[in-house]
Amino acid sequence: MYARSPRPVSGRRHGPLRLLAPVGCALALLGAAQARADVQQTGGSQTPTSGPGPALQSGVSATLEQCQTALAQTERSATFAGEMAGIPGTARMQMRIDVEERLPDEARFHTVHAPGLGVWRSSAPAVKSYKYLKQVTNLSAPAYYRAAVRFRWLNADERLIKALERRTPVCYQPAPPAGEGAPESPQATNTPPTTTGSSPSTTSGSSGSLAVGAG
Repeated sequence: MYARSPRPVSGRRHGPLRLLAPVGCALALLGAAQARADVQQTGGSQTPTSGPGPALQSGVSATLEQCQTALAQTERSATFAGEMAGIPGTARMQMRIDVEERLPDEARFHTVHAPGLGVWRSSAPAVKSYKYLKQVTNLSAPAYYRAAVRFRWLNADERLIKALERRTPVCYQPAPPAGEGAPESPQATNTPPTTTGSSPSTTSGSSGSLAVGAG
């Protein structure tokens, strides 16, 4: 279900969490309920070896779009995405992305707190599909990162019709090889990662044109 309560930031190896603007694009919805997936490293960037398949009956997907590894902490990032399709009676769709972290000596993931994370984002009214992306940078290493993506469908009275939750594959940030890379500064190791984002995007249900949400 949900990640356990966030830990105090003190003593954690993080840099300020920069929130990249959620980027929206009009795409045909590919749904896939996903748990963790193994990743393979390709030139500093990691991609899931088992990703979403064809659209499922649930009509949602939660994916790891990119996992960028680097020697410098400020250059490490992970991009997560959620997609959903409208169901009968839907007037508006909502999505929320929470980023979770697990260090090698920890048994469970915990939620990362930063501005722009854990916020419900709404689609424009009467759209057929809705996609939302979130990029998180300044990641610690070694560490594992994933996203818990929550989906809600609301009717014209803003009442809940349906709710689902999916988790993305894992982005693993390996420790830099011994003797390589600059040590992480005390300031970077004691604050959460940074996130940045833009407005989510929705596809119009009537004309199929792209309509960018307000954020």
